[in-house]
Amino acid sequence: MNESSLAVSHSYANAQREKICEIFRESYDEVRWQDWRWQMRHRLTRPEHFDALLRLTTAERRGLTLAQEKFSVAVTPHFAALIDTDDPHCPIRLQVVPREEELVVGPGDMVDPCGEDGHSVVPGLVHRYPDRVLLLALDTCAAYCRYCTRSRLVSQGELDPLPRRLDPIIAYLREHTEVRDVLLSGGDPLMMSDDRLDTLLGRLRTIKHIEFLRIGSRVPSFLPQRITPEMVKVLRKHRVWLSLHFNHPREITPEVETACDLLADGGIPMGSQTVLLKGINDDVPTLKGLFHALLKIRVRPYYLYQCDPVVGTAHLRTSIAKGIELIAGLRGHTSGYAVPTYVVDAPGGGGKVPIQAETISGYDNGVWSLRNWAGETYTYTDPTER
Repeated sequence: MNESSLAVSHSYANAQREKICEIFRESYDEVRWQDWRWQMRHRLTRPEHFDALLRLTTAERRGLTLAQEKFSVAVTPHFAALIDTDDPHCPIRLQVVPREEELVVGPGDMVDPCGEDGHSVVPGLVHRYPDRVLLLALDTCAAYCRYCTRSRLVSQGELDPLPRRLDPIIAYLREHTEVRDVLLSGGDPLMMSDDRLDTLLGRLRTIKHIEFLRIGSRVPSFLPQRITPEMVKVLRKHRVWLSLHFNHPREITPEVETACDLLADGGIPMGSQTVLLKGINDDVPTLKGLFHALLKIRVRPYYLYQCDPVVGTAHLRTSIAKGIELIAGLRGHTSGYAVPTYVVDAPGGGGKVPIQAETISGYDNGVWSLRNWAGETYTYTDPTER
């Protein structure tokens, strides 16, 4: 997608804002639109909201009627304004509007594909890797991706509020001195108030052997208005890294650019974890457009995830062979900064496994034969051992 088509998308989004406000019997007001609290109060959550905005397909109507029993539906006005109202194949629409296919359990589908529940050491803390833990800070998000890995937990009300769980979590981390890296996720930790986030990060920072704090968030994409100077101060104070989530170049709006500029200017390192999704970003031009747009706003494309085999997501998943093909179509054809690592989070709790086409074609007596991005072969000779 080129810059001119992105501009058309943003112009289209502006035209949608009045229509969304009308759904809630309000007139459009720019100041209110840029208020993240207003955005959260006016999320599209009911079938009638979507019916008023979109020309729904039969599959979407059935999905909206039935899918909420499985996994909540919510879309911020900001993100909803990016949807093509007439195109059921719109890449923004496919990410957040449920379809009846979600009710189909396909071969290999799993409720907990990453095996997190089996590695839960205390409620809300997953210790799977030797030196890293996952802290589930809360179970809510600004909007809900239809391929969510944690749909078994997110928005289900089964995770106790963090204040009830935090003391055992901190006690475990103090005892386990091998842990140096804490990833806060959920749900979306940036949905917490600045004070609560500051308190949580502050308690983690009192543990001397914890060196690295990361937050996984889709707030800059779903709700960029939530990124405020006050929040940036909290993140900077605790030297937090952000692992963001963007899937399509249409998501890089002026509001997103402003949010990421605030974060980058505040010294917050940012990487993006993109999920490979069928019909959304499974072609080289779309991925290249996304990764180039991210680099322009100082977000480093980090991982390209094979979509986890969550129950009801088969219609959104590509083959691994497709992912290898896409990475091959990027490598050598654009900056290395714009080529993320393609990974599969091995089902059952095996962790992230990098996937790539074979680059080593042979080895003999200290000489390696290497295949580059163009399929050409070169040799590398190891240094002589002394």
